Amino acid sequence: MKHLSWKNAYRFINPRVDASGIHQWPFDPSFPLEVQFWYYDRPREIRMNRHDYFELILMDRGEAVFQVQDRFLDLKEGDLFVVGNSLFHRLIYTGTRLKAPRIMFLPQLICPAGTSGEDSDYLIPFLVQDPGFPHVVSAGTGIPKRIRTLMKRIHDRLPARSAPARLCAKTYLKMILAELVEHYASYGGSKSTFEARHRNLDRLRPVFDFIATRYGDSIDLTDVASIVSMSGRSFTRFFKKVTGQTFVDYLNGFRVEKARHLLAAGDKTIAEISQEVGFCNQSYFGAVFRRLAQMSARQYVKQLESAGKAPAVTRHRTGSNLR
Repeated sequence: MKHLSWKNAYRFINPRVDASGIHQWPFDPSFPLEVQFWYYDRPREIRMNRHDYFELILMDRGEAVFQVQDRFLDLKEGDLFVVGNSLFHRLIYTGTRLKAPRIMFLPQLICPAGTSGEDSDYLIPFLVQDPGFPHVVSAGTGIPKRIRTLMKRIHDRLPARSAPARLCAKTYLKMILAELVEHYASYGGSKSTFEARHRNLDRLRPVFDFIATRYGDSIDLTDVASIVSMSGRSFTRFFKKVTGQTFVDYLNGFRVEKARHLLAAGDKTIAEISQEVGFCNQSYFGAVFRRLAQMSARQYVKQLESAGKAPAVTRHRTGSNLR
């Protein structure tokens, strides 16, 4: 049996979220399945994100809140969280150390694109996730405990480099999915929900691309709305519906994450960085950074230095510009 290596979740979430709000995971392209054991040990804002993979998160220890679009769901110890690849979501830290193993897999591992039939039925719980979908499977059902055992069996066979290892890992994953199919059998959602969400996300793609290249400029909501041929009011409603957050919150989250990377590079002052990422007012940048990072920019730099992750030049250039 493989030793469990618990990893700090914050190192694997925000830094891997791209301009479109997609969390990128470096799967083995020939076998896109991962089991990770993550912990959360302090408050830090996690960006709302979605991902191309399907995900199951088990609350091994502690309690947390998951935001899914504009819904807030409580997870107790032992509960399981089920989420597909079209919904923006995030974990909200509640103050106790959390341990949360997770399975991540690309749907084509189970059902290759363009195919249908029995294999596609394994994915139904991820395809019918409409606004009322019950993402939390209670510990009281016994399902999370059985899935925890199967997660460990998959973990023991990864990376699956041999044919027997791949067969076993995929079989255990199908056993997990079969548990979920039975659990959600009475839920009346439709696959059309999944298709509609992806159409909406595709419509916003030019906006995400625009932010990725122009985040340092002054961005006017009306100009952004015109990219998708909408009025400002219609765009505001549509963006919130699709991403679960306001456009301003999304833009600020993206800009602050860019600022974190620049602070780690250590060759510019905080004042220079705030201007570079699109904040004309340094005080406003400081307030937004503190809210999202749960610490000031100055504290963030000091934390990087203490961990040996900020070049010495950071210490010489911050000076009175620290906020």
